[in-house]
Amino acid sequence: MFSIPALFLAAALTLQTAETSVVEITFDVGVGEGVIMAALFDSEDAWDGGGAAVRGVRIDVAGGERVARFEGLPPGDYALRAFHDVNGDGEMNANPFGMPTEPFGFSNNAVGNMGPASWDRARFAVPGETRQTITLR
Repeated sequence: MFSIPALFLAAALTLQTAETSVVEITFDVGVGEGVIMAALFDSEDAWDGGGAAVRGVRIDVAGGERVARFEGLPPGDYALRAFHDVNGDGEMNANPFGMPTEPFGFSNNAVGNMGPASWDRARFAVPGETRQTITLR
């Protein structure tokens, strides 16, 4: 039979050996105001609207921030979408035809065709520490 300290030790060893990854995204922006809203997804279903993002972040561009760092992720495939909320209203603004009027971007600097980039274009493997630069246009 295990004593309580032995159980804690076993749990601690399990946590130390569990593989985790880090994703660091640097955003290239045109203006130094507003915030960047970004969401990280771990499946095509979630990316296409069938689930939630695994992580989200708000980056204060006006305060000089340009980097999002997601830690403690299991290795796997991920994709990120982001927009630069230049006016700070918390929404991605669009014209009457639904075209975005604020800069946006996707991981791999993927480009969509009459809509957001596909999972296949935006997806990237995360085997450990992974870095990307995304240009928001």
